[in-house]
Amino acid sequence: MQQGPASRLSVNRARIGHKVRYALRHPRRVAPHLRRACRDAWLRLRHRGGHVAYYRAVMASDTARSPEAAVGGAPSRERWLAIGQMQFDYLREHGLQPHDRLLEIGCGNLRAGWRFIDHLEPGHYYGIDISPDILIEAKKTLVRYGLQHKLPYLTPVDDLKLDFLPDASFTVVHAHSVFSHSPLEIIDECLAHVGRILAPGGFFDFTFDRTETREHHVLGEDFYYRTETLTRLAARHGMTARFMDDWERLPHGQSKLRVTHGA
Repeated sequence: MQQGPASRLSVNRARIGHKVRYALRHPRRVAPHLRRACRDAWLRLRHRGGHVAYYRAVMASDTARSPEAAVGGAPSRERWLAIGQMQFDYLREHGLQPHDRLLEIGCGNLRAGWRFIDHLEPGHYYGIDISPDILIEAKKTLVRYGLQHKLPYLTPVDDLKLDFLPDASFTVVHAHSVFSHSPLEIIDECLAHVGRILAPGGFFDFTFDRTETREHHVLGEDFYYRTETLTRLAARHGMTARFMDDWERLPHGQSKLRVTHGA
C-alpha cells in the first residue's frame, strides 16, 4: 500500500526494522535491492575519489541498462515524458519566458531539458551533469526532437563550484532529483557558488527527498533531509530559501525549495 505524506515523512529507511517490514510487504523487491547493494558496494570500492566519482559510475551502470530509467528511475517512457512535462509546466506557471537564461544542474538525458530548450531562445539553455554517458544520451534526445538549431550547451562537470560560468548570467537555475542523491557537502558546495552566477531577481529551484525524522541515506544513493537543514544552509551563504507548497500538490514524491538572493 502506498504511504500517505505523513507516514512517508516519518520513515527512516536506513533502519533495519523498516527494511525488514518493507521486505515482508514487497518480497519481489528484495532480490533487486540486494543486487543493487552489491553493485554499489563494488563501485564504491573501485571509485574511491569521493561521492561524485562513485555516483558517476552508478550513472554509467544505470545508463547502460536503460537511459530513461537512469534518470529518476522512470519505469517507462510514458513516465519519463510525464515527469519532464510536470517540471516544464511548473516553471512555465512560475513565469519562465523564452528570453530567460536557464542552467539545469543534473540535466541527464534532457527529460525536462528538451522542453526547456524548445521553449527558450537559441543559446539560452545550459545543461551540466557529472555523467558523460548520460550526456551522450542527451545529444540523442536533441536529435530525436529536432532541436539542434536551439544551440544548447551540454557540459560534463566534476563538481558544483560552477567556476567556469560567468557572473550573474542565469535568471533560472534548476536541479531536479539531484540533491536527493547528494551528501550535504555537495549541496553546500552548490549553494556556496550558485549565488554568483544567479542574475539579480533570478531563482534557483531544487527538489529534495524530505524527512521529518532523523536525516539518513540508503545505499549512499538516496539522501533524506529536513527542510530546515537546507534553508539554514542557504542562509549561511547569504541566500533565502522558500518551501514551495504548490509543488506538494503535484504527483511527485520529492519536495521543492526556491533559493533567491538574500534581502
